[in-house]
Amino acid sequence: MNIVVLDGFTANPGDLSWEPLRTLGDCTFYDRTPAALTVERARDAEIVLTNKVVLDRDTLLHLPRLRYIGVLATGTNVVDAASAAERGVTVTNVPAYSTRSVAQLVFALVLELAQHVGAHSAAARAGRWTTSPDFCFWDQSLVELDGLTLGLVGFGHIGQTVAGLGRAFGMHVIVHSRTRRPEAGVEFVDLETLFRQSDVLSLHCPLTPETKGLVNAGRLALMKPTAFLINTGRGPLVDEAALAEALNAGVLTGAGVDVLSTEPPRPDNPLLMAKNCLVTPHIGWATQAARERLLKTVVSNLQAFLSGKPQNVVRG
Repeated sequence: MNIVVLDGFTANPGDLSWEPLRTLGDCTFYDRTPAALTVERARDAEIVLTNKVVLDRDTLLHLPRLRYIGVLATGTNVVDAASAAERGVTVTNVPAYSTRSVAQLVFALVLELAQHVGAHSAAARAGRWTTSPDFCFWDQSLVELDGLTLGLVGFGHIGQTVAGLGRAFGMHVIVHSRTRRPEAGVEFVDLETLFRQSDVLSLHCPLTPETKGLVNAGRLALMKPTAFLINTGRGPLVDEAALAEALNAGVLTGAGVDVLSTEPPRPDNPLLMAKNCLVTPHIGWATQAARERLLKTVVSNLQAFLSGKPQNVVRG
């Protein structure tokens, strides 16, 4: 069995083992694959694993031996699943492996915006505490989360986990979602109410034509000027120029984003320069524990396919 991993570096930069995958076939690993080399590297493969390398209709037409595509992620927009299905190629993904890690990052961003831990640590290390006339100092308002309203767009695995963390901090949780899953301590509301009432608004919905640009200038104008916006979902959920303008104008107090519309971003992305905007480089999924679960499921998916009982199949 000829297995090709097109871009394995982000999932496993060297701190995990590929050995369980090697037991399933003859493996070739590439850290990264430029688009121009995709067909050349995958031409003889029966099994292809991809994270962000695009396998579109034209590419699939040039891979005659391909039987299986394993996506090293939950999102599968990099694969033309319909074209794969037409050619009898099975596509699988890895659902829910990073739920706890992403939820943890949500609150890392929230707590930094609320408490400014990094900024105050930097100030203390720079000598400002040693020269302070008082026993303490702070440069920005410090926010207690207890009693505030946490608004969630989307209520899948990650949204539900974030809701639980919010309740642990004493927050009131409101949710807007296509699917309502009754849960104690959670109130479902319409989208306008969510934007108006949230002190912290966190995005956990899929990227679809309907949700692209969900956070725009009009909806940002509905938010409290003291509110925080968090996006660990997909970059295009947010109109980045509108968010940057809102932050710079004080329409809302702060934002934390782990995803951008183009990754890596262009140097002129407005959020990289916006006031009180935390930008992390798409790390929510990348804890070692989450990546261990990812690779374990990747191997399990392939084993299931080879045994004739595929799991986590993506329908075209």
